[in-house]
Amino acid sequence: MDPIEIIAEFYQPGTRTYNILVQHGKQVADKAVSAAKNVPHLNPDLKFIREAAMLHDIGIFLTHTPELGCTGEYPYVCHGYLGREILERKGLPEHGLVCERHVGVGITAEEIKRHNLPLPEYDMVPISIEEQVICFADKFFSKNGHLIVNEESVEDILCRLERYGSDKVMIFQSWVRLFK
Repeated sequence: MDPIEIIAEFYQPGTRTYNILVQHGKQVADKAVSAAKNVPHLNPDLKFIREAAMLHDIGIFLTHTPELGCTGEYPYVCHGYLGREILERKGLPEHGLVCERHVGVGITAEEIKRHNLPLPEYDMVPISIEEQVICFADKFFSKNGHLIVNEESVEDILCRLERYGSDKVMIFQSWVRLFK
């Protein structure tokens, strides 16, 4: 399975959005594989991590995110579950779960309901070690409409997560201890 071929089914190669998505996927994949190598005792599937990290944001084209060149109808927060649906139709349900579960550090059904988020009401939190390491790595690279995105510091990520609650900060801190 070649993630770039799958991306090219939904994004025109050479376009700004395609380039942003592929560059971001490569950054996240490299960081996730590197972090996963720090936990060999947990037996992470490095091939799956690289593939799923490349595909984790495949649903963004369905969102209305003009700064990324996306003109869809859904809010950006929906890109995870929309990506899961895309990859399930492609016969890649495990890769799809990474899409769905990587948003933030995971979103619970209770949070979806409490904040009236436009998402299906069920838990979307990373469970497997592969899901967790991709979610962890993704936090270091924000898509901002530019191709060159520098890796963010742990401190900056923690500050950004604070607005979502101390529980989110604690989850990320546990990943830092595990994967660094």
